[in-house]
Amino acid sequence: MSPAGPLPSLEPENPAWQQEAREQFPIVTAHPELAYLDSAATSQKPRAVLEAVQTYLTTSNANAGRGTYPWANRTTELVESTRERVKEFLHDPEPGRSGVHFTSGTTEGLRTVARDWLVPYLTDGDEILVPYADHRANLDPWIEARRLLAERGVDVRVRALPYQAGSGDYDHLALDRVVGPRTRFVAATHVHHVYGGDMNVHRIREAVGPDVVICLDAAQSVGHLPVHLDDPSLDVDFVVFSGHKAMALPGSGAVWARNARGPVFRPDGWQGTPNTTGIVSLRAALDWLDTIGPERVAHWTTMLTTRLTDRLGRLGPYEVVGCRASLSADTALPAEQRRRGIVTFRHRDIPSDDLGFILFSHGFMVRADHLCQAGSDGRDASVRVSLHVYNTVEEIDRLLTVLESLA
Repeated sequence: MSPAGPLPSLEPENPAWQQEAREQFPIVTAHPELAYLDSAATSQKPRAVLEAVQTYLTTSNANAGRGTYPWANRTTELVESTRERVKEFLHDPEPGRSGVHFTSGTTEGLRTVARDWLVPYLTDGDEILVPYADHRANLDPWIEARRLLAERGVDVRVRALPYQAGSGDYDHLALDRVVGPRTRFVAATHVHHVYGGDMNVHRIREAVGPDVVICLDAAQSVGHLPVHLDDPSLDVDFVVFSGHKAMALPGSGAVWARNARGPVFRPDGWQGTPNTTGIVSLRAALDWLDTIGPERVAHWTTMLTTRLTDRLGRLGPYEVVGCRASLSADTALPAEQRRRGIVTFRHRDIPSDDLGFILFSHGFMVRADHLCQAGSDGRDASVRVSLHVYNTVEEIDRLLTVLESLA
């Protein structure tokens, strides 16, 4: 076993603001013996979200856009005002132009962009770039779009975004080899769900130029760190995210569309009844996150991941997947280049699913499988620790003690 060494700390351990935030999660405080380390799969919900849903269901539950009585009007207003709240949360620079469409989550949102916007937009000979080593939700819809176009006699070429060997980051230097005059669309990921790194979307924009449409899978960024669409470095056309990963209820999510390149995004077909409780929960979650501060949340989870990788990277039996340069607390990386609340690793001798069961026997709830990564199978299984504002330094230190005992 490697020597433990000092643990990095970027601020006082479990400061008052973090303790106060943690206390607002009933499921977390009800089980102090357990450490929930699977927030990349779904986040826990603060009391403010639970109370907002209960209040809505017990005071004004009705359908939206159907009816003129007060409860129906109130529900319609909640849905429409939440669209504006999403724009505000994302720092939308032109809210009068953009649109927000509610979905069941990132997967449905990306499929909606693929079917209802991309398929009508592309013509014979166009090319799109897609990520073949990101979450399957950000690959399968674009492959399906190519199939739908082929059935119409439209030949579209799908090209793979290049990756750096070993790091999991996009290879921005190699983009020139795949970007061409017929490149019309790029599907990219903001924060990788396995490697935890910021994928530097601004470099994709630099490579493809000002006219190519970029769709961003933001499932691991919205609700976990600040997302500023008014920043020129985040010049994308679609942002798709899941509410349940941002402290709202399952079955909620949104597509934000800039509507600056190509046709205006309008989902096709009759939309039916919206998930009103999910939308109510999303608004409450965004309000709660803004009160705590996304910058503060991101700083806290970055500190915890650095604390974990700094020790874990020096334990011989463990392989931390992704960028090696981000493991040490002493590495002079800017904060945005460190892992964003996600650490994925394997043990040299213990299969990842077995390691997941072992960790749960010690009170740690982690993800242990192939993590829905496109192109992977059971042989690529790994253990993922994913963190949020309710996690503590003490939980990380306990986890490290158990992992060291298995080294």
